[in-house]
Amino acid sequence: MIRTGEQYRESIRDGRDVWINGEKVADVPAHPAFKPLVDIRARIYDMAHEPATRDTMTYTDPETGEVNAVQQKPPRTREDWDAKRAATDAVLSDVGGVVTRVGDETIGEVWSLIDGQDVLNAINPTYAENVKRHIDLACYGDPFHVSANTDPKGDRSKRPQDQDPDMLLHVVRETDNGIVVRGAKYETAAAYSNQAFTKPTIANWGDSELSDYALGFMLDMGAPGLKYICRTGFAGAKPIEDYPVSNRFDEVDTLVVFDDVEIPWENVLFYRDTKAATFIRATLHRYSAFAFTQRNLRLADLMIGAALWNVKQTGLEKQQAVQEKLATLACYREGINAHLTAAIAMAEPSPGGLLMPNQSLLYTGRVLACSQLHEMMHIARELCGGQICITPDKASFDHPDTKPWLDKFYSINEHWVAEDRRKLLAYARDLLNSDYAGHRLTFQLFAQSPPFAHLGAVYRNFDWDGPLDLVKDAARLSDNVLGSLGRSAK
Repeated sequence: MIRTGEQYRESIRDGRDVWINGEKVADVPAHPAFKPLVDIRARIYDMAHEPATRDTMTYTDPETGEVNAVQQKPPRTREDWDAKRAATDAVLSDVGGVVTRVGDETIGEVWSLIDGQDVLNAINPTYAENVKRHIDLACYGDPFHVSANTDPKGDRSKRPQDQDPDMLLHVVRETDNGIVVRGAKYETAAAYSNQAFTKPTIANWGDSELSDYALGFMLDMGAPGLKYICRTGFAGAKPIEDYPVSNRFDEVDTLVVFDDVEIPWENVLFYRDTKAATFIRATLHRYSAFAFTQRNLRLADLMIGAALWNVKQTGLEKQQAVQEKLATLACYREGINAHLTAAIAMAEPSPGGLLMPNQSLLYTGRVLACSQLHEMMHIARELCGGQICITPDKASFDHPDTKPWLDKFYSINEHWVAEDRRKLLAYARDLLNSDYAGHRLTFQLFAQSPPFAHLGAVYRNFDWDGPLDLVKDAARLSDNVLGSLGRSAK
């Protein structure tokens, strides 16, 4: 059964070794750096129980009669994808902002393992059984699931074996109970999650077919030997009135240190096989890229809203130059929307019997969303104007010595008084111009993989035969040219 928010909070009070700002955290759910996102994840659990939202957030399994989370269900129909999209939109609307690593954007990486069962069975049939069991656990146990991808890597001009071997996570020995691993991974939301799908990074994990770096497993985040060293958080660092986004939606990233952590055999999904590792890296985002890109759609809506309110309050929305910039933001937004909608409308069956979004449309949509984000943020900044970087803080608007002057210069008319303008400018600054805004921009660029990998996914999934055949016929080339492609004439 789906847990309640309070049950989730209790599940991460497991004695884990969490550090932030040189402080060991005694209570993760209550710590000011983690509490906002813990509360949001708890809210998602509670939405599954509340009458107003439970039909959007849950479904009833026809075989077991259990009520399960929509987001955890392996997709087999277009209706499944429509339901997932609606559930994500419901969450983002309920919490009032964009959160990425809350489970639905990472569980899809495990679904991709269903499509690799033949690869896994060729190595060890037990691995495919482990995959099935963990997918069932995700469906019925509804853990907060995250993703572990990036290692410290070290000197990337060298093989991992030719430097400190811990720069990439690797196996150091086997036991009767499982494998013992050492190294580190960067993981967003790790300190307050339940489990992580841990797999190789995009790197040379060794040229041996049986590399100790080519492994994947499901990690219990409360396992002994884990240490969580978190980056400085944005929540609580500055007043919420001045930084309403930073204080509510910062998903804390963590260096997770594996100090000889034992992974039980039943949690090992593949081990010492570069073929499996290569397959996983190539297919990792065939499902999860949808939920990831959907966040960019919501971010586009927030940028449009912030920019449009700012030009409307000063009466600039009727100017052609302003309308052109707003239209550019709208084109970006609708481009993402079109790719997501078409990817489901033209969804394709996966090798493992699931329904995956049209891969070419999904990956090109992700490139559009990520590669143009910085340009769209700059347009939104321009529309909001220079006041987002020069407006005083809330304390100055409240102090009796400065309040009359700020009321005078920030009030426009009876509809736009100083306090509402301050709120809008503070929101736009935090969305577009703050430390948190810069962090989010970089996060969206690299969160699923770097830009070259985004384009690599497009290259592997685009139908190149269509344009080739079109030009062959239009130019009246002979069938002989097909031999250069390894294809024969029909």
